Amino acid sequence: MGQPSYQASNALIYLTYGAFLVTGVWIAWLWRGQSKKDFLANNRTQKAIPLALNFIASGLGSGILFTYPEIATIAGVQGLVVYALSSSLPFLIFGILGPIIRRKCPEGFVLTEWTRQRYGIVAALYLSILTLITLFLYMVAELSALQQIINALTGLNGLWAVIAQCIVTTIYTSLGGFRISFITDNIQGAMVVGLIVLGVITVGVKTNVDRNLVESSGLLGASLLGWQLMYVLPVAILTNDFFISGFWLRTFASKTDRDLRIGTSIATVVVAIILTLVGASGLLAAWTGAWPGDPPQLGSIAFFLLLEQLPAWVVGIVVVMTVSLSTAAFDSLQSAMISTGSNDLFRNRLNFWWIRLAVVVLIFPVAVVALKSPSILQIYLISDLVSASSIPVLVIGLSSKCYWWRGLEVVVGGLGGLLTVFIFGTIYYGNAKDGANLLLLEQSLYVDDWSAFGAFVAAPVGGLLWGFGAFALRISVQWILAKVRGHRFDAFDRPPIADPSFLTGPRERSSDENDREPAPIVKASSLKGKFL
Repeated sequence: MGQPSYQASNALIYLTYGAFLVTGVWIAWLWRGQSKKDFLANNRTQKAIPLALNFIASGLGSGILFTYPEIATIAGVQGLVVYALSSSLPFLIFGILGPIIRRKCPEGFVLTEWTRQRYGIVAALYLSILTLITLFLYMVAELSALQQIINALTGLNGLWAVIAQCIVTTIYTSLGGFRISFITDNIQGAMVVGLIVLGVITVGVKTNVDRNLVESSGLLGASLLGWQLMYVLPVAILTNDFFISGFWLRTFASKTDRDLRIGTSIATVVVAIILTLVGASGLLAAWTGAWPGDPPQLGSIAFFLLLEQLPAWVVGIVVVMTVSLSTAAFDSLQSAMISTGSNDLFRNRLNFWWIRLAVVVLIFPVAVVALKSPSILQIYLISDLVSASSIPVLVIGLSSKCYWWRGLEVVVGGLGGLLTVFIFGTIYYGNAKDGANLLLLEQSLYVDDWSAFGAFVAAPVGGLLWGFGAFALRISVQWILAKVRGHRFDAFDRPPIADPSFLTGPRERSSDENDREPAPIVKASSLKGKFL
């Protein structure tokens, strides 16, 4: 690889981080008078283009340089297209469900707030724990990917880049919260799009494809795995996106429903193109003879094997792109975790400075775990399996016709889905140990059997079966109690009409906000959801 020199690599990495730090701190200074509510969220303030850039920046991350080229080397063009579309199309769900949830719960800024209102505090805490765990795993995966990429591209110790990123994002996120993350994501999102376009053009010009390898690689044809992924990936990624609070913060931040629909539509198209182009590096690596190499290498490093054939300045562009991708994704996850924790666990009663301290404290366990977690794909798959079991039973409550669906069904269904995966694995493998290992997907997603496919069928189907089983049990118990106690059976009565949640108009401006558009004040609904 035309690797940049030691001095050039350090300059590219740390000057990029320095630019982001200066920009973030400067923006935080401009908004130093913001309230705690504005620190945590920024409801109904953002137009379509900034939203699109934010969804793009938040939806990528440096891990795409491993996962998408890898699937191209395993499942070919079919697998790559399925993966790219499965990762981008779920953005549209925020444009579809976002307006519904904002109307039902305009005072919220994360999905868990609607869950509390609809299903009660137990179900809300259950979803909150799953959300926080997912965000933690994504932060770990991002830092782990960054460390490995810096090692591969520059030969430097990626640990120092991880430390630098943690310091930079923690400083400006603790100072400015979600607002700073949103603004910096606009800058980073635009940078990433520009750098990827430049990188793709460069790779296309500098790469020489061997036409004989194109046919012999077998990557143009369909495969059993490719067909399996057409089900597995949409289910895994769509449901998991519900746990990414950063997406919900941006959904609630949209000024109008129209802005939200336009923003998510633009992001869907751009992200699909970006992921396809990045994943195509796996195909090019195979067709130029760079992969699998001698001795054979893993498909996850196909992108870096391809770069070995390119000049140093191309690698320099990729280094800056990697830092931009990783920083944009990581600060979004940081702000999302803090906003979710403050809202769900402390009901936004924490002092402003305690929230800022939480941003700092959070980074230590994330960094420590990241340095011990080399498998990026497995981290994603674990959270995907959890979401696949929990989200189907959750979204039933979005329909007003399903007013009888309660929090008990959501919790039992989510846990039951995971139990169903274990049961399926035990039957499939013939022993409980391998059945338990299937919950961790230790054999990865890309296996020559039906284990992973079966797990992602068992999770949502089992979750729904357990949920409806819990519903039947609850209704039966309530009917028996009504008979025994001699009171009316009211389990199927519609709940009372709630005092509507509504916008009450703009809040008053503070002295340092004279030139800023005020955010609306929201009155919360008084009706609380029921667990039983």
